[in-house]
Amino acid sequence: MTTSNEILVVDDNSDIRVLISGFLKDKGFSVREAANFDQAFIEINKKLPDIAVIDVKLDKGDNDGIELLTHIKKIDENVPVIMISGHANVQMAVDSLKLGAFEFIQKPFSTERLLNFVNRAAEYKDLKNEKNILENKLFNSYEIIGQSHAIEKIRDLINKLSSTESRVFISGPAGSGKELVARQIHKKSLRFNKPFVVVNGALLDPEKYELELFGSDNIDGTVNYGFFEKAKNGTLLIDEVSEIPLETQAKILRVLTDQKFKRVSGSKEINVNIRIISTSSKNIREEIDKGNFREDLYHRLNVVPVYLPALKDRTEDIPLLLKYFSKKISELNGINETKLDTDFDLIYKYDWPGNVRELRNLVERISILSVNEKKVNVNSLVQEALSHKNHDSAQDFYESVFSYPLKEAREKFEKDYLTSQLKKHKGNISKTAEFVGMERSALHRKLKTLGIKGVN
Repeated sequence: MTTSNEILVVDDNSDIRVLISGFLKDKGFSVREAANFDQAFIEINKKLPDIAVIDVKLDKGDNDGIELLTHIKKIDENVPVIMISGHANVQMAVDSLKLGAFEFIQKPFSTERLLNFVNRAAEYKDLKNEKNILENKLFNSYEIIGQSHAIEKIRDLINKLSSTESRVFISGPAGSGKELVARQIHKKSLRFNKPFVVVNGALLDPEKYELELFGSDNIDGTVNYGFFEKAKNGTLLIDEVSEIPLETQAKILRVLTDQKFKRVSGSKEINVNIRIISTSSKNIREEIDKGNFREDLYHRLNVVPVYLPALKDRTEDIPLLLKYFSKKISELNGINETKLDTDFDLIYKYDWPGNVRELRNLVERISILSVNEKKVNVNSLVQEALSHKNHDSAQDFYESVFSYPLKEAREKFEKDYLTSQLKKHKGNISKTAEFVGMERSALHRKLKTLGIKGVN
């Protein structure tokens, strides 16, 4: 444990304040003092302490120490706050802990007991700092790799966006690297040292969308902070924004328009100062046409569009990606780097439906399974992966069909079946019609109904 942590001691009783401060200084801690609420507020805003020791009852009221606790947690929820009181009761202790207090101590208390809590708080803070360092390392560990024209354009666009506050809408297939691009935009922006918060629209609890986005003011006086507040002064990435229901979309639109919102069950308006980046794997225009996404919200989010191509459309980047992932995976896992043989055609002919994410996973698999090998035959491993993939795709299709109502299942089967037959007959309508046993005109009508416009 380090003793470099700075502690703010807040107590309106000068004897107790001086006693606590002197004792902690003797133990090697750096200490600041505040004699009342206003002094404490100024000290907190001037520089956030590593640890705070706060009396519940100060000069402004019975619970103004609790107000300081809430203020600190709003700025940084990881700061340990030890609450002390000479007028404590069980409810006061419970309320303090609910609001995020690290510990609650009733006066009078021994200095050794206080030291025990402070040491634990310091250990907690040090562990949090180590975790943040590790997360920051991982945050910055991956780069946008490639020399294709599409990737060069994206790099150029990221550099241009670094000096702006414009909202960005990133589209592209799953696994193409949308979140990575969003992180790069944040890292190069003026908000780089502020929070980068990710909320995935597809993973949110449908019954708690608003709670998770906007937070809530609870009956007991506690506050649950939503993603908008957690991203204060930083960047909020709304991943798969197209999955958010229309009702919640309307409220997000209101936030973007007014630059403020209210927590659920709250009356106070909260000002918003964040940059919003959105992503979607779906064709957002199609979702708008279907009535699944608000066009006015899309225009608000889509100030600067960024499109990430599928890996199959930038195969010239695959050798660079293979080498890069091999090096990074060896560094992060503490294993020898696997030298990958890229001199074969199969990796360029494979569609890579999982895109860059699938390629990275393959490299990680190869690296771990071949720790003691000097060189790996990637070709055979890709062939193996392809055989599994083809089997899994068929299995996934049949399993998914059973999850649809009869009408939708029939349509899905017909669409996949006719698309497959068209590909098999190289887009020849006459040959396809003859094979499937349909009149050519009837097949045309069916293809139009199912939205099959062409075959690559």
